[in-house]
Amino acid sequence: MRIALYQPDIPQNTGTILRLAACLGVEAHIIEPAGFPTSDRAFRRAGMDYLDRVTIRRHASWAAFEAWRRDEQLRLVLFTTAAARPYLDHAYGSGDILMFGRESAGVPETVHQAANARLLIPMRPGLRSINVAMAAAMALGEALRQTNGFSLE
Repeated sequence: MRIALYQPDIPQNTGTILRLAACLGVEAHIIEPAGFPTSDRAFRRAGMDYLDRVTIRRHASWAAFEAWRRDEQLRLVLFTTAAARPYLDHAYGSGDILMFGRESAGVPETVHQAANARLLIPMRPGLRSINVAMAAAMALGEALRQTNGFSLE
C-alpha cells in the first residue's frame, strides 16, 4: 500500500500525511511541483521527527510518476469529490496507490482518466470537502483493514 500526493500545496497537511505514512508503515510519493519548499518549517513541524521514519519517493512530474507506476503495474486509486463510488464500497489491494490531489484544485482530468478507480468519501450536502490529511487517514485505514496490511514492525 502506498500514498501519493499530487502537487500538494499546504505543508502542514503534507507533513501530517507523511507522519501517518510513517506510523502505519506505508511508502509516500510526492508528485512535484509542490506548492511549498519541502524544507519549509511548517512542513517539518507537522511531520515532526517522523519524517526520518517514512520512505518518501519524489517524482519530478505527473508523467514521471505515471511512467514509474505503469512499470511497476500498480493500481491507482484516486480520492476525489468528483467521484460517485463511496470509498467503503471498493475492494482494495495491497499494491494500490491511494492518491490525493492538491488542496486548492484537486487533480487535472488527465489524472482522473489514468486512475483505475475514483472514490468519494460521502459527506453532508452543501459542504465542499474533508481536509486532505483527514481523508488520507480515513482511506488508508480502510484500505489497510481490508488487506490486513497493518505492519507495525
